[in-house]
Amino acid sequence: MKVAVIDLGTNTFHLIIAELTADDARICYKTNLPVRLGEGKINDNFIIQEAFERGLLALEKFSLLIKEHDVELVKATATSAIRSAENGVSFVKAAKNYAGIDIEVISGDEEAEYIFKGVRATGVIDQSSLIMDIGGGSTEFIICNKEALLWKKSYNIGAARLMQAFFHSDPITTADQNAITRHLDAELGDLKEVLNLYQPKHLIGSAGAFETFTGMLYPELSLKETKYHPIDIPAYKALSATFVASSHEEREKMPGLIRLRVDMIVMASILTDYILSAGNIEKLSLSTYDLKMGVLSDLQN
Repeated sequence: MKVAVIDLGTNTFHLIIAELTADDARICYKTNLPVRLGEGKINDNFIIQEAFERGLLALEKFSLLIKEHDVELVKATATSAIRSAENGVSFVKAAKNYAGIDIEVISGDEEAEYIFKGVRATGVIDQSSLIMDIGGGSTEFIICNKEALLWKKSYNIGAARLMQAFFHSDPITTADQNAITRHLDAELGDLKEVLNLYQPKHLIGSAGAFETFTGMLYPELSLKETKYHPIDIPAYKALSATFVASSHEEREKMPGLIRLRVDMIVMASILTDYILSAGNIEKLSLSTYDLKMGVLSDLQN
């Protein structure tokens, strides 16, 4: 059976088309479009008109691709930007009327569950681990081992939310960095408790910013052909420090840093640095599989 999975993220909409059999999921086609649904007012829980229209146009393009590939089943999931927006329901209705796509708005817990299933499918979980998925609107944390998911939670501390609330200078000031740290201290108290309880030593970053970190540290690596890859922590910390100390103009010129992440990578770096320190992490890896691959895995099963 041919299926399509659509992940309506805060920054990017993703489409995967796959042929499912009893034993395998073969990817036939994949693409993504930078929609920036959280532009301007994500912390006011509102999708501005320009972003609303970009989202509908992206779904219209996806709908045409789905028809071209004779897809039999479509699973579209919406996450933080749409579930928290006052006009999120209006967007879901408009998507059905405009592009013929039924969208399921999933909870943060459901999002974390799908992320776990996607990451587990790579085989990267080799010990007690902390999975981290930095989105634009939310960031999900999952504690797990090879056998099971042990704990999960979604927090409204995505890169777009942090950027709009705290990124007031170029480069970002020490004062703004300290404000982010205080905000994370206030938001992540229960995460620190479970980190102390389970003591995972392996941090697995799910796609997104972690693909950027990995791609820039290992430019010879083909991310499209990679399910997971280790990241040297000292090398990551040096790259993170470069991002945080640089200006927007300097980051625009960095090879391998896509335009959509030029500013959000600063927030992703600060957030990752915080977790590495809070969890006393000893090992860092990228998983290129994330929510959408978790949805695909669920459909296969």
